[in-house]
Amino acid sequence: MTEPKRESRAGQLTAAVRRLNQHPALVGAVKGVRERVLGEVQFGNRLAMSRSGPAAELLARKLAALRNDAPGALGELGLTALQAWQRLAEHQGRGRGEIDIAILFADLTGFSTWALDVGDGPAIDLLRAISDAIEPLILQRSGEVVKRLGDGLMAALPDASSAVEAAFAARERVATIEVVGYRPMLRTGIHLGRPRKLGRDYLGVDVNIAARLVEAAGPDEILVSDRTLQRLDASKVNATRLRFTAKGVPAGFAAHAVNRARQLA
Repeated sequence: MTEPKRESRAGQLTAAVRRLNQHPALVGAVKGVRERVLGEVQFGNRLAMSRSGPAAELLARKLAALRNDAPGALGELGLTALQAWQRLAEHQGRGRGEIDIAILFADLTGFSTWALDVGDGPAIDLLRAISDAIEPLILQRSGEVVKRLGDGLMAALPDASSAVEAAFAARERVATIEVVGYRPMLRTGIHLGRPRKLGRDYLGVDVNIAARLVEAAGPDEILVSDRTLQRLDASKVNATRLRFTAKGVPAGFAAHAVNRARQLA
């Protein structure tokens, strides 16, 4: 067999493999199985990748690039393997609860009573406006919206400063919203801890602390834990210590209401 014929056959084989790899039906089938079994995952999210270690982060970036540039069955299979490895690590507790994460809860005060009076239409319009106002602020700071909770949400951000800045900005944006004469007021609770990541959710006492903080917050109030406050730039925030006790929260726990510090001209 001559060398040109060998190269021709090799080229034909390569082309056939590429066509098979990028066949829409095959790609769709592999992706569908992965999402049904493991769920969709956003590997481009810096917060999510940082918990997997440098090797997994590099692999995730390469696979994501391959997937975006030339979607193929092999790329989807690679993502499936990586996601399955991450899920196994989560269930075994490896690589989780080892880095600081700021857990943020936020919800509206007085929403339920107002929604009962005005009905579903205006209530849905308001929730959509709230979502559009708040969620981009979290994503812009390398955070993730963990889940939506009726008239509120739970989010995770990489540090205390990012979480508090997001809360300040969210409060300011929400203050500009009005639907059927109702001006929503946001309340927020933030705790910096090391919660365990399980699937798309976070679990543990640190999550419970953040949830109790938002329950204790008043209209337009942002409550943070001691540990959160310690990581903030004291020149940028004013803090007021509050008495705070709640079920599931360690004894001696303190909460602080925070606001932007006034900048002198």
